[in-house]
Amino acid sequence: LLGVGVEDLPPLAVLRQLYGMGARYMTLTHSDNNDWADAATDDPRHNGLTAFGRLVVGEMNRLGMLVDLSHVSPKTMHDALDVAVAPVIFSHSSARAVTENSRNVPDDVLRRVKQNDGVVMVTWVPGFVSQKALDRYAAREAEEARLKALYSGQPELVKQGRAGWEAAHPAPPATVSDVAGHIDHIIRIAGPDHVGIGADLDGITITPEGLDSVSTYPLLFRELIRRGYSDEQLRKLAGLNILRVMRKAEA
Repeated sequence: LLGVGVEDLPPLAVLRQLYGMGARYMTLTHSDNNDWADAATDDPRHNGLTAFGRLVVGEMNRLGMLVDLSHVSPKTMHDALDVAVAPVIFSHSSARAVTENSRNVPDDVLRRVKQNDGVVMVTWVPGFVSQKALDRYAAREAEEARLKALYSGQPELVKQGRAGWEAAHPAPPATVSDVAGHIDHIIRIAGPDHVGIGADLDGITITPEGLDSVSTYPLLFRELIRRGYSDEQLRKLAGLNILRVMRKAEA
């Protein structure tokens, strides 16, 4: 059991119970580390997956649960791919080489996703697909920290300062072209069988221009057609790739 003691086994029983209740995929972390896996947006604690974390991935494979690597650190991505015997997914991530967001997928991982037969589902979160939007977010966070240090214990002054900064620094819009650029890159590195769409519309309040609901998917496909995508590539992107991964994970 990879050095895992009997005291670590009860949580796997919980995993099996969740599977029995209908859960068919699990993201290994959210924004913070947990006891057995490092997140992309937290300081490293385990250097990836712990021995128990590797056991979790193995048990998910055995059960037929999708392993979702969105939100995890690059080291956790690699550790999970080291032990996974079924395809993994990134349910809502994009390409780090295009936008340097810690939640995006590095090229060395994209190459391993191809070997694993998994799928990276491109998200529409502006700060994930547009470097300008990400840079503005970072500047806003820095200004927020400055205001809180300057006006400690004075939330109204912090609020006023933040409003003034927001007015002076409007958010640059992300675009359909930005999203298509991430799809282009993932296909260039991993291939057309390993990309999907994971817009994350239920988790964001601002979207790329024109992409505010599932009804706008045709705008993205129009851009991809303009770029020369074939009908077969579009069918894979629209759903055939993730359906293949689901079937293989269940098998």
